[in-house]
Amino acid sequence: MVSTVIRCFVFILFSLTVRVKSQFCNGIAHQRCVHHPRCHNLPVCYPVPSFNQQLCPPIATMNTTTASTIPTTTTTQQLFHPLRGSSIDIHPNARWQQSGITVAGGNRQANGINQLPDPRGLYVDDDQTIYAADRANNRIVEWKRGATSGQVVAGGNGQGSLDHQLFIPIDVIVDKERDSLIISDYVNRRVVRWPRRNGTSGETIISSIDCLGLTMDENRSLYIVDGVKNEVRRYRRGESQGIVVAGGNGKGNRLNQFSNPQYVFVDRDHSVYVSDLGNNRVMKWMEGAKEGIVVAGGQGQGNALTQLSYPEGVVADQLGTVYVADGGNNRIMRWSNRATQGSVIIGGNGRGDQSNQLNQPFGLSFDRDGNLYVADTGNHRVQKFNIESNK
Repeated sequence: MVSTVIRCFVFILFSLTVRVKSQFCNGIAHQRCVHHPRCHNLPVCYPVPSFNQQLCPPIATMNTTTASTIPTTTTTQQLFHPLRGSSIDIHPNARWQQSGITVAGGNRQANGINQLPDPRGLYVDDDQTIYAADRANNRIVEWKRGATSGQVVAGGNGQGSLDHQLFIPIDVIVDKERDSLIISDYVNRRVVRWPRRNGTSGETIISSIDCLGLTMDENRSLYIVDGVKNEVRRYRRGESQGIVVAGGNGKGNRLNQFSNPQYVFVDRDHSVYVSDLGNNRVMKWMEGAKEGIVVAGGQGQGNALTQLSYPEGVVADQLGTVYVADGGNNRIMRWSNRATQGSVIIGGNGRGDQSNQLNQPFGLSFDRDGNLYVADTGNHRVQKFNIESNK
């Protein structure tokens, strides 16, 4: 007991410099602030590699009144998990069941509420609710966990450019703070915000952009792929122009270029991962970098473990492991940090509609348990692959 109090007291002395309402400790990018229950819920700074949510559980809401030497604090601690990323650490040798479960669509190609033709972008919420960009029907569809049919939550009013319409939506994410959907409305060259609950129309928040994949960081800055300009732009809250954070140097295969980029993922360090379809590679651009590094593929188009063929959806985990939908090879690949070749974790059994096969996979998303969801576009369905072993 005495040793615990001493340790807490030492932690408290260091934590007095911490901006308690911030997710990071006094602006230090590699430390995280946690209100630790063993230290009377006072803030403690941990280096990120040592941070473990099971050992140091955050307190959802706390009210602390202390002596005059320690400021009174009221805050809500929220941990940032990158969109489409898992909230758990995924082991480099984790395995998933090879037979997928159809959790959305799978009922041929049409416009029924139980159908999902050509799904592209994919987002899975904390409660395993699925949001899919139903490109062919110009709508965003929500599928609750265990549901046999979906619900149209945006668009679905025919193709067009009116506020209540979409025209080939490519990607969708959820902005939880505003309880809204953010949609890449491709043909209309706009990004739309749409209320998630009972929304009848959307609001254009970014216009005149050839938008494909999009994502958001913990500061609610948007990252959007512009497929024509071969770049990724970041838009901070309230900005309408944004700045280029990856690419923007014309179409090509140099390390500072893209060729038809598709989807984007941003991690906790604000590194940007982009599926560079025309170059059959995935690029990582660290914050502020002038060029990217190849983290998957880049050895020409093919089906060897060193190659990709038309990569689409991309996700990275806390260790920098990259997961990519290898669309032309009908498989999901994992590339460990600094690896020279990847491994097939899902599919790779030829193009088909069996439970262990894929047909042109596009979107990828993990849920909070590490289960993997794939927009199996050619089969008009979303497949869930349960995590089997995380060690």
